[in-house]
Amino acid sequence: MSITAGSNDIDFDDAEELDIPRLAESRETIEAERAHRKRQLAAAFRIFARYGYDEGIAGHITARDPEFPDRFWVNPYAVHFSKIRVSDLLLIDEEGRVIEGERRTNKAAFWIHSSIHRARPDVVAVAHAHTIHGRAFASLDRLLNPIVQESCAFYDDHVLFDEYKGLVLEKTEGERIAARLGDRRAAILRHHGLLTVGRSVEEAAWWFITMERACQMQLLADAAGKPRIMTEEEVTLAHRQFSNANMARHNFNLLADLVVEEEPDVLA
Repeated sequence: MSITAGSNDIDFDDAEELDIPRLAESRETIEAERAHRKRQLAAAFRIFARYGYDEGIAGHITARDPEFPDRFWVNPYAVHFSKIRVSDLLLIDEEGRVIEGERRTNKAAFWIHSSIHRARPDVVAVAHAHTIHGRAFASLDRLLNPIVQESCAFYDDHVLFDEYKGLVLEKTEGERIAARLGDRRAAILRHHGLLTVGRSVEEAAWWFITMERACQMQLLADAAGKPRIMTEEEVTLAHRQFSNANMARHNFNLLADLVVEEEPDVLA
């Protein structure tokens, strides 16, 4: 077993324990890796749209460029998640300038995501959206409890950013979020929403989906009664299995393949 530096992602022999094949973590060339990240990024927006994670012009997913690590790909301003294609994606530099693309992004996308990409060289992708259950849970000023196996993906691996100063329009605000996130995989932004990171687009997007559902399950369980907190032994096992990056990539690909099959224009 090994732990990647700067990350709580645990790598272990999942082929035997989880009975799933190991997926490639990168492509053979920079060009192929860039094309892969952009394809997965565009598909992630379509998936978020299907799950109702859109909220007007809010929400972003970014992917670091494999050739220029201080640049990242992001969705354009005021284009609905359900309409985003590979060709719509923007490449943004460290100053917030559009290097490739015909549209613009917004300051909130730049300051949050650029700060995290700068602070976390291990992070390839960052996902943030204003979801119903994520925002509801973010109002409670607390972390998720390990009450179901999927929630354990975030056990001792997420933080609460307990500040709120409106839209993130300043560099210092983004830097505070990045500093609070530290080496964890996710953050609950108080009165704001959820944020997840990953060593691939697939991971960041799948963790976001999982975290939104974990918030929903926590809200339902708390409303119904007093949910049982899993034991340390149970949590340790579930965290090892459900925080697995390879399994996250498999889960995301299942959804992405469906999007490409049913909405092939996403690749245009």
